[in-house]
Order: sequence, then C-alpha cells, then structure tokens
Amino acid sequence: MLEFLKTKTGPIGLDIGGNSVKMLQLASDRGKTVVIAADEAHLSPEIWDDRQTARRAITAALKEILARGRFQKREVISCLPSSELIIKSLRLDTFNDEEVEKTIKSGIAERFGLKAETHEIRFISAGNIHQGDEIKNEIILFAIDKQSLKEHIEMLEEAGVTVAAIDTIPCALFRSLQRSLRRTADQEKANVFVDVGSGHTTVVIGKAGEIIFAKQIDIAGEQINRQVASRLGIGFDEAVHLRSKLREAEQTKEIEPAMRQIVVDSMNSVIDELAREISLCFSYYAVTFRGQRPSQVVFAGGEAYEQTLIDALKRHLGVEIEVTEPLRGFDLSKVDFPADKRGMLCEWAVAAGLCLKGMEMAGRDKVYERN
Repeated sequence: MLEFLKTKTGPIGLDIGGNSVKMLQLASDRGKTVVIAADEAHLSPEIWDDRQTARRAITAALKEILARGRFQKREVISCLPSSELIIKSLRLDTFNDEEVEKTIKSGIAERFGLKAETHEIRFISAGNIHQGDEIKNEIILFAIDKQSLKEHIEMLEEAGVTVAAIDTIPCALFRSLQRSLRRTADQEKANVFVDVGSGHTTVVIGKAGEIIFAKQIDIAGEQINRQVASRLGIGFDEAVHLRSKLREAEQTKEIEPAMRQIVVDSMNSVIDELAREISLCFSYYAVTFRGQRPSQVVFAGGEAYEQTLIDALKRHLGVEIEVTEPLRGFDLSKVDFPADKRGMLCEWAVAAGLCLKGMEMAGRDKVYERN
C-alpha cells in the first residue's frame, strides 16, 4: 500500500550535445537505481552556424522529446554549453575558500578577460602543489558569460521545463564515471576520464573522489567528419555515413579493406592532433602533482564506439584504454535504448552524471549550482 513512498524520482539529466539532445531520468526504488526514462533527438550540424537557429532547433528537440510523455515531472539539470564554458588553471598563495574567491574577483579573473560584473565565476580547489620551494593552491576556475547563461536558462524554460540546477560537463562526467571506482586502490590513484563527443573532447583527472584537473579540447567527432569529407571530396553527411559503415564493418567485415584504409588515413591528422592535446594534459598532471604519467584512461562519449579511433589513441598515448559503461549497475528494464549501441551506452555518461547530481539534491532547495 505504501510502496510508492520507497520510490524517489530525480530531475531529468539534460545533455545538449553537438549532434543530439539526450534526456535521462533515474529513480531510487528500494535500494536500486532505476532508469525510468531515456530519449534523444538528433540535431543537424548546420544549426550551430547561427545562435538563434540553434536555439530554435534545441527548443523544438526538447518539446519533441517531452511530447512523447516518457518522463515524470519536468525539472531538469542541464550542462553549460561547452562552446561557452571557460576553464582555467591557476595557482594561489591563499588556501581559505573565502579568501580564494576574494582574490579571484579582486583582479586575477581579469587576466583571463573575466569580470565579476559580466561573468559567473566558480572554482574548485584541486589541492596543494609544490612550486619550487613554495606550496601553492591549485585552482580550477569555471566561468561563463552571464548573458549566455541567462539565454540558456530562458531557452529551457521556453521548451517547457523547470531548471533545477546548472552543471558543467567535466563535473557531470567525473560524477558519472567515478561511481565505478569501488576498490580502495582505484580511489587512491589518479583516475583519467576522457569524453570524446561531437564538438569537444573533455579530459578530467581525479583523485580520492575529487577533480584535480579539467580541460575541454575543441577537437572531436565533428572535426574528424569534416576531415574525412575534405580528404575524400564528399559531403559532411556522406562522411558521417561512411564512418558509421566503418564501425559496422569492424563487426561484420563487409567494407572493403582498401576503402577502410582510405577512411582511416583521412582521420589520422585529426587523431594525431587530439592525441597531442590529451598527452599535454597527462604531462601537466605529472609535472604539477609530481605523479606518474597515467597508464590507463577511461573513455566515454559517442566517438568511443569508433574502435579505429580508440586503437589509434591507444598507440599515440601509450596507455591502456577502457571504454566505459556509465549505466552499468542501473536497472534498465523499464527503457529501450537503440540496439545498435552494442549495450555500452557510453554516450550517456554526461546525462547520467547530471541525473546523479539530481538524486543527491533530492530533498534540498533547488539552486543554480556548478557541481
């Protein structure tokens, strides 16, 4: 009779990516975490050429998903757009959070073109580091233009949802993937998570349950597709289709070896550049925190299905790569995901992290937060 009291439904995790809108909703049911709804709508790459066009397309996609009626409530936790989010690392002599905030707002933020009057600025303390003989406080700064944030929230409200919180992709990704680190040994070492999406690649390094490094790289699936299109003299959509066939051929062996090699060769220059950027993140971590260069990386995002890409990055980076299953351990019996995703669902990592934030917030006042 009172079984419903044991079920707690969280807000919808809303992940607006470069080529799709994903919505995910979790519930806690007698000790189990259940995925009660999941849906997505695809976006055309051309919408990003114009801000208003993108807004109309995203609003329409949200309304389309909500009209299907799979979600309970209309509260969402959304990410700040990668293209608008600013992430910087800096070192301060101050260690108290209140003093750090004062120091940032009193002038340091302006070094990065940021002002308290025009930007929302938040930070994470990544821990103490040695700089010569001195000990410094390593700070990860997150910022976004206030007008961009206002427009993002207005767009969501126009689509008919209520904003419960605002997050960042690095924080959502870390929250999603670190839940799988159950062993003490995993918690004590540095854990590296990389999400290769459509427009951006996100690199997050954490230790003992805290983020100590975060960066967004503007090299990802879209850049690979454009390179393939340019090298082969075909349209963008044709390049996307060809890469899709390549992924399928990795399982079915239907694509001709010569064509496969042409596609792989055309991807290489972008993959080389992406690998260099990721490698620089590893080097920064090793030097800053005096730790060993990472030997294992967990990958997420839609591009993680591309075995050719993963194999190439593995060779370039010299690390072991694991492709994550962010919804592993959740009850998926109430939803149907696309069958062609091979059961990994690695592109849902960010949405899952947003949902987990919502579950943590349950019972608290709704606020606009960053992590």
